[in-house]
Amino acid sequence: MTAEIETSTVAVGDLNAYLSRPVTGGTSGMLLLPMVTGIGQQLREFADDIARAGVTALSWDPWHGPSIDDTPRERLFELMAELDDENCLAEAGRLLDHMLGELGLDRVGVIGWCMGGRYALLFGARDQRVAGVVAYHPTVPGTPAPNHTLDAVEHTGRIAAPVLMLYPGADSLVPWESFARLQEALQSRASGPSIVHLYPHAEHGFSDRGRHGNEVNERAYALSWPQALDFIRVTTGA
Repeated sequence: MTAEIETSTVAVGDLNAYLSRPVTGGTSGMLLLPMVTGIGQQLREFADDIARAGVTALSWDPWHGPSIDDTPRERLFELMAELDDENCLAEAGRLLDHMLGELGLDRVGVIGWCMGGRYALLFGARDQRVAGVVAYHPTVPGTPAPNHTLDAVEHTGRIAAPVLMLYPGADSLVPWESFARLQEALQSRASGPSIVHLYPHAEHGFSDRGRHGNEVNERAYALSWPQALDFIRVTTGA
């Protein structure tokens, strides 16, 4: 059974965000950290799926307006190279404050895809209020990008909340060695359950509909997304 939802674009101070929530309310929430495409149509669909599962979803807009809906992907990649780790985590923290404050939520997790998957791991380590972390094919390359000033592997080992991490075995951006370091960091934690999914032949960003021309990616997404929704419901108490 799915919940009826309501959606809107909201302002949290000077931040834009997409809000999707069950009409009946509730006290469970997820903060969404998108891939390079920003708050495009697919990210809004992810948020709406989460809301239909009974969990309020608030989506961070890393680009403060542009998204794949109106901006070439090449330009979004240029913007991604300009992101500052500390500033991004600060913006995520402001949105979490809003969810636990003005929105009246009690338990809030974080989920991210690709670029946002890396930030989900960093944020889960930085903010102990996070109830759970989902990292979809997080972009943690073997050689960090110049603007990656924070060590995602080191931060991953400090997450106290439950974590679900999903890795595609044919990831061209994140080598197996990076995945192995992330997995080791998760499994070295003194607390916080770890669930690691491996999709051997799927590609980086397999949840992106634009990659579903490859049947392996489409099947990986179809298998993983219902399980991610279950993880979200359990960890947020929905």
